Amino acid sequence: MKKEFKVIADLLPKNVRVLDVGCGDGSLMSLLIKEKNIEARGLELIEENVKKCIYKGLSVIEGNAETELHQFPSQSFDFVVLSQTLQAFYNPEKVLKDLLRIGKSVIISIPNFGYWKVRTSLLFFGKMPITKLCQIHGIILLIFTCAQLKICFIFVWKKILKLIK
Repeated sequence: MKKEFKVIADLLPKNVRVLDVGCGDGSLMSLLIKEKNIEARGLELIEENVKKCIYKGLSVIEGNAETELHQFPSQSFDFVVLSQTLQAFYNPEKVLKDLLRIGKSVIISIPNFGYWKVRTSLLFFGKMPITKLCQIHGIILLIFTCAQLKICFIFVWKKILKLIK
């Protein structure tokens, strides 16, 4: 299990409804159900991972978050989790808007592109290292630039300010 999943689980209270967008093989959902008695649902792009979730008895829908999140009613989940997936979207702003609409709260984690091994690869080879996390069926995922990440944070911050007012 990823250390990140334990951190996410610690952020969530017991007995809530969670949508895991980009749920992979369902490891996080399984953890949340087992340790927190959470009602978890997943949305996953890759058919193989959907099958793994179903085999584990998890509730999952196969689909692309950029095109399928519209089907979820507003405020239908207490929390929406987007773990290590934001950098894969062509239109992250649209996805963020949908996440904020669907969930009462949103938890987002992103890969650490400031990690020394990534920086070393950029310095010596001029490119981002390609890991299993960054590659799905031979397709290289989009990687955020600092400017794109800043735009996402500004977008989320504006939403937070609107909620406070």
